[in-house]
Amino acid sequence: MEAYTIPTPSMENSLLVGDFLFVSKFHYGTRTPATPLQIPLTHQKIWFTEIPSYLDWIQLPQYRLPGLTKIKNGDVVVFNVPGVAENNFEEADQKKWINYPVDLKMNYIKRCVGIPGDVLEIRDKQVIINGKPMENPELMRYRYQVKATNMLSDRIIEKFNLDPEDYSFQGIDSENMALYSMILTKGNADELKNLPYIKSIDIVPIDAYGESPLFPRYSKLKWTGDNYGALQIPSEGMRISLNDSTIAFYGKLIQEFEYNQNVKIDSGHVFIDGKEIKEYTFKQDYYFMMGDNRHNSLDSRYWGFVPADHIVGKGFFIWLSIDKYGTWFNKIRWSRFFKPIR
Repeated sequence: MEAYTIPTPSMENSLLVGDFLFVSKFHYGTRTPATPLQIPLTHQKIWFTEIPSYLDWIQLPQYRLPGLTKIKNGDVVVFNVPGVAENNFEEADQKKWINYPVDLKMNYIKRCVGIPGDVLEIRDKQVIINGKPMENPELMRYRYQVKATNMLSDRIIEKFNLDPEDYSFQGIDSENMALYSMILTKGNADELKNLPYIKSIDIVPIDAYGESPLFPRYSKLKWTGDNYGALQIPSEGMRISLNDSTIAFYGKLIQEFEYNQNVKIDSGHVFIDGKEIKEYTFKQDYYFMMGDNRHNSLDSRYWGFVPADHIVGKGFFIWLSIDKYGTWFNKIRWSRFFKPIR
């Protein structure tokens, strides 16, 4: 078991910013260390400094001990985010980016929506796995535009447990309606819709105000985060023919996460150790992760698949929850103590 905290709203309302949780490493099997030269109880840096807490002089082969179960669709999973860019998002100067060892990459927590071999698609915000709609998390959230006949009071905002990051006032329209952008669960949206001073409430398409570049970076695809795919998630032993399309989807995996040496991708051709290959067989499994806060989550839709060797563990239960916007008497969310993660 290891303790983690939730720093971002990408899993709200299933997990809240300020939740402290235990993550089970024994469910999926504990990984052996890859970077042994590290100060204990640190991650990338020594506490309260910018000094690295490790030396990468020695990198050991990584193995996974037997676990109790395998990752299933819908599991809440902690993993090391794969890409170099995602591990250096706070550093604008790419020359200063650090390519961390696997076990020292940043920890993310998301819901696994696709396991190895699945064909995943998103149609009008609904995740489809192998042709069947996936059960949606109960507290999944989307962005809505709300029109009200009057400005909404603080009491209404508090009633729906909206933090300042969850809503914004957008002004008065030509019909003298107050416009709000709100990130809500379906239950919140239905309840808000029934209030007498709410004129309308509509889901806003994720690309309405601009969207981060999607994975893969392939100009022929006209996908959005609400309408995505279909694509197949690689599994160990899966064999593919290499062409412009499959290289767009899987070339990064072959180059960065399959432990191949001297990989070069050039004009629709893949070379390993100077030899062109026409087909490729994957060496490990991959997963597709998404946040429950579907319109406010940077996840596999934007940076791609999660390799099996990046999996840390399964979200287990919340042992403490602190609301940074709470007052002295309600700073702690007592109702979330020892709440299982689902």
